[in-house]
Amino acid sequence: MTKTFKALIAVLTLCLVVAGCGGSGGSDTGTAGNTGSGGSGEKITLSIWHNYSGDDLRAQTMRRLIDEFQQEHPDVTVDSQPIPTDAYRQRIQTVAAAKEMPDLFLTYAGSFTDEFQKASLIQPITDVLEEHKDWADGFLPGATDIYTYDGETYSVPVAMSATSFLFYNKELFEQNGVAAPTTWEELLAAIEKFKAAGITPIELGNQAPWVAQSTLFGVLADRVTGTDWFMKAKDGNGAAFTDPQFLESLKYFKQLVDTGAFPEGANSLDNTQAEQQFIQGNAAMIMNGAWSISNWAAAASEEQMNKVGITLFPAMPNGLGEANTITGGPGGGFVLNANLEGEKLKLAKELFYKLSNADAQKAIAESDSMVMYNVEIDESKVTPLFYEAFNLVKTLQFSPVYDLYLSAAGGEAVNNGLQEIMLGGEPASVAEKLQTTQEAATGK
Repeated sequence: MTKTFKALIAVLTLCLVVAGCGGSGGSDTGTAGNTGSGGSGEKITLSIWHNYSGDDLRAQTMRRLIDEFQQEHPDVTVDSQPIPTDAYRQRIQTVAAAKEMPDLFLTYAGSFTDEFQKASLIQPITDVLEEHKDWADGFLPGATDIYTYDGETYSVPVAMSATSFLFYNKELFEQNGVAAPTTWEELLAAIEKFKAAGITPIELGNQAPWVAQSTLFGVLADRVTGTDWFMKAKDGNGAAFTDPQFLESLKYFKQLVDTGAFPEGANSLDNTQAEQQFIQGNAAMIMNGAWSISNWAAAASEEQMNKVGITLFPAMPNGLGEANTITGGPGGGFVLNANLEGEKLKLAKELFYKLSNADAQKAIAESDSMVMYNVEIDESKVTPLFYEAFNLVKTLQFSPVYDLYLSAAGGEAVNNGLQEIMLGGEPASVAEKLQTTQEAATGK
């Protein structure tokens, strides 16, 4: 068990004593210890946790699919717990510390799922893939690799993680005589021009510290260091986060901070607030993921959407990485509690398939959300911005999102380190902390 899980055990124990830790509710939760009717006539309760709590089209689609499953299984009680994204990771890690997992829950690709698999908290769904071969063959190459351990697959993505689009306000760019930046120098020049006009250059809501890393720094750093270097550094295999190229990446990020690229108090704003500020025309640019398109499609006007342009983060001076990349890859997927068995396991697999099958992938894509599935979407059902992004991604390669590949502690170190830099911290100190933390977590 990792240090992260051990550290959370005490917190969970206290929560359970005081208030039940906000779990699936009461003793009839349908979690690991309650395996359902099994012939007793007792109604089965199936618990599912996810982060589809908002009003964006993807969240609405996923909740609709869960509701449909409930209607199709009137003898089953589906206990669906939507938890806001910024709180979701902590909630799941907290219950994992005491091995009190929901029956199904949304996980994230990479180190997040690695922790559950290593702790034997989840079980494979390989048999579901084998049972539905046509569906399994529809995933894009590599889509399930990150969810496969020792030949067994534990999940499939219900999203494509494309985290670092550069969205820009075409009207503000035209009014100020600025073109979409393709180089670092052009980006800095654009920042200065918008600052002079009293316009926030790059909107950012980094209250949850993953945002700056996942949407901006990761792609900036990859442009500088190249992906091969990062893969070696995370494993302690001939590279380290104290190497000059990574320190240079942090200095570039600090340069953005020092030039006033971001709004004042960005560490106190959440990502939703930042998205709203941008779509309302109060900022020239925002670095964000494909999820923003789904959010805006649900809440913004057609006029606001038509003002949004989409491009990639610019090339970096003397960078060793590819310019035609976006951070991301397979997105989140559902996993099954390792303790499920019998009729309850069968029902959980049915719900898993309901939320992940070809029809679900198409419905998700047509809710203005990227998927790692070979699906044809009806252009009339999505916004022009999503259709443009959908086709742009087809031309790109993926580079790593840092906190999906680092250890849990390493991910926290880089995320918190970027917040420190935004508050005046020094790149060298952040690099040293990240290296020390990752070494301790990996033993290398």
